[in-house]
Amino acid sequence: MKKMLLIVCAIVLVASLAFAGQPNTYQVTGPVLELKDDVIVVQKGKDKWEIARGKETKVTGDLKVGSKVTIEYRMTAATIEVKDAKAKETKKK
Repeated sequence: MKKMLLIVCAIVLVASLAFAGQPNTYQVTGPVLELKDDVIVVQKGKDKWEIARGKETKVTGDLKVGSKVTIEYRMTAATIEVKDAKAKETKKK
């Protein structure tokens, strides 16, 4: 019994380390409005979501305009610009 518990704990530990550092995944569901090789546009409520896709994007089923889809995505920074904090000006009396 203890041996089985140790094995389960080891598996959980290895799995958690494998996914550590991965950004969170999110999903959006709705009908496809537009479809290009590198972009898919989905209607979510009143908003149109434009999501980039590439050759590595896995698609299951017949993807076409009008199809209802669920897209899993990650947010990734494209650029980061650091702005220096402005020094507080002190007023002399």
